[in-house]
Amino acid sequence: MVRPHPKPVIVWFRDDLRLADQPALASALAHDGPVLCVYILDEVSPGLRPLGGASRWWLHHSLEQLASSLSKIGGRLDVLTGASDQILTALAKASGADKVVWTRRYGAAEIALDSKIKTLLKQQDVTAESFKGQLLFEPWELQTKAGGPFKVFTPFWRAALALGDGSAPLKAPKKMNALPWDKSYGKSLKLADLKLLPTKPDWARGLRQTWQVGEAGAIARLSDFLKNGLAHYAEERDRADRDSTSRLSPHLRFGEISPKQILWAARHAGDAGSIAQRNIDKFIAEIGWREFSYHLLYHFPDLRQANFQPRFDHFPWAKSTKKNLDLWHKGQTGYPVIDAGMRELWQTGTMHNRVRMIVASFMIKHLMIDWRRGEEWFWDTLCDADPASNAASWQWVAGSGADAAPYFRIFNPIIQGEKFDPDGIYVKRFVPELSRLGAKWIHRPWEAPDNILAAAGITLGKTYPAPIVDHAAARERALAAFASLSQ
Repeated sequence: MVRPHPKPVIVWFRDDLRLADQPALASALAHDGPVLCVYILDEVSPGLRPLGGASRWWLHHSLEQLASSLSKIGGRLDVLTGASDQILTALAKASGADKVVWTRRYGAAEIALDSKIKTLLKQQDVTAESFKGQLLFEPWELQTKAGGPFKVFTPFWRAALALGDGSAPLKAPKKMNALPWDKSYGKSLKLADLKLLPTKPDWARGLRQTWQVGEAGAIARLSDFLKNGLAHYAEERDRADRDSTSRLSPHLRFGEISPKQILWAARHAGDAGSIAQRNIDKFIAEIGWREFSYHLLYHFPDLRQANFQPRFDHFPWAKSTKKNLDLWHKGQTGYPVIDAGMRELWQTGTMHNRVRMIVASFMIKHLMIDWRRGEEWFWDTLCDADPASNAASWQWVAGSGADAAPYFRIFNPIIQGEKFDPDGIYVKRFVPELSRLGAKWIHRPWEAPDNILAAAGITLGKTYPAPIVDHAAARERALAAFASLSQ
C-alpha cells in the first residue's frame, strides 16, 4: 500500500520570530509534510495598530535574520502584505495545505482576526491551530479566588509561580522541508518591498550601533546578562549609569526569544550558588510584570485608550500642551535626567527602565499632559513598544492603572537623578553640553554659580535650557488636580 504524501502546512509567523522554543513551528515539522513559512505585514485589517517607526526598523532586521536562520536548515520565509484573512485562505487553497499554525496574540483586534481566520479555514476543510509561545501563562489560566481577573500584581505573580515552570524550552529544529513557492500562490515580496526602514531622513544610525537584532542577538544578550549582570541585578537595576539591566525587551517584543527560555536560563544560572536568589527572583519578577500586563490587556482590551480607573476620566489635564510636549520629546526640558532619557530614546530606540518612570512621571505630573500622549510617543520611538507593557506601564505611572503607583507619588527629577546617576555619567553621555559640569551641579545646573557654569561652557537658556517648569510649583499643581477627583 502506497502512503499518500502529506499535505503542506503553513506556519504564520507574527510576534514569534525565532526557531527555538517555537511550538507552532515544532507542530508543523512533526507533520512530516512540506512547510511554508510566511510573514504578513497586515496594515489593513480592522483594529490592528500600525507599528511605530522604531518597531518597523527592528521588524525589518528581525525578519532578515529569521529568513537567514530558516535557509540554514532548508527552509524559507516568504513575506507578504495585505489582509491576513484573505492571504491565508487563498494561500491554503492554492498550495493544498491542510493545516495553518501560529502563535497566539492577546489584543482584542488580533483575537477577532484569528477567530475569523479559523472559521474561514474550517470552511475550506483546513485545520487552524494556535499555540502558546508569547507568554508563560495564558491570561485565562489565572483567576482570583472570586473567579475574576487579577488587578494587583503581587497576588497575580504568586498564583503564576504556583503553577510551576512546565516543560523545558524546545530546541531549534535542525532541518526543514520547505514547500517551493509557486506563482499560483501570488507574489512573494522582497523584504525591502515592505518599506520598513527609514530613508529620508535615515534616523536609525544610533539603533544600528546599539542593537544586534534577531534570535542570535537575543541569545547572546541573555548569555552576557547572566554572566555579567544577574549577580548584581537587585542592587543595581535602577542605576542609569551602569549596564545593569538585561536589555532583552525588544527581543521579547518580537519573539526572538521566549519568556520560557529566559526563565529557565535565569533559574539554572543560579544552580552553582554563586548568584543570590534575590537577584534571580527580582529579574524573573520583571518577566512577571510583562505577564501581568498581558493578563490586563486580555481582560481589559481598551487598556491603551481608557483609564483603568474611571475616576481619572475627569482629570483636569492641561489644555495647552503642544509646546511643552515638544520640548519633552526633544529632551529640552532643563531637567538633565529627563533630557538624557528622552535623547537616549531617540538615539537608541530604548531607555533605561528607571528613567522611563521618571520621564513618564514628569510628563504626566509636572506638565499635566494626558498619559496617552506619552504612550503614543513611546509606541513610535521604542524598539520594544509592546502592546501590553507600554499601556500598562504608562497607566501605572499615571495612577490610573491596575495596581498603580498613587498619583500623589511624584518623582522629583533632581533627586532621582542624584540617586540613580550620582556622578552624572548617564546625563553626560546623552546631554554632552553638560559634560564639563561637576557631579554637585549636574542634576541642578540652574543652581550652579555663574563662574562654575562659565567654566563648564554653559549659558542657561542658550547652550542648555532653564527648567520649563518649577518642580515645587508643578508638584503642588498636580496634587491639587488629583485632589479635585475626590471632590
